[in-house]
Amino acid sequence: MADNFLLEIVTPYRKLLSKEVEELTAPGAEGEFGVLSGHTPFLTVLKPGELSFKKGSELGHIAVSRGYAEVLPDKTTILVDSAEFAEEIDLEASKELLSKSEEALKRLNQDDPEYSSTAASYDMAEARLRVKEKQRG
Repeated sequence: MADNFLLEIVTPYRKLLSKEVEELTAPGAEGEFGVLSGHTPFLTVLKPGELSFKKGSELGHIAVSRGYAEVLPDKTTILVDSAEFAEEIDLEASKELLSKSEEALKRLNQDDPEYSSTAASYDMAEARLRVKEKQRG
């Protein structure tokens, strides 16, 4: 039996998840990273994307926004502005946001102050669609 660790996902408005898991994959600012029980401690920045976790045959997917991850040997805490399970995601609203963000990114220069937040909106909409698609199977 694999060792477990506590995964907690917290937003300013709620604790979305507090669960013992075997594996975690999260969207770090420098690339995707994985966590197993006993991992070396670290703190990192998260970018908007898909977070997934596994316990036995259960596989969970959550769309997360920008935030931080604190990894400890027996606990990982994810602190993000927003996080959503697939059943909470509005598919049509996510498609619309993706389209609007994509159009805005085509018009914006990377030096524009709005570019970063628009890119984050695009990444979050894309993550929502991936998570929702996995729910639909």
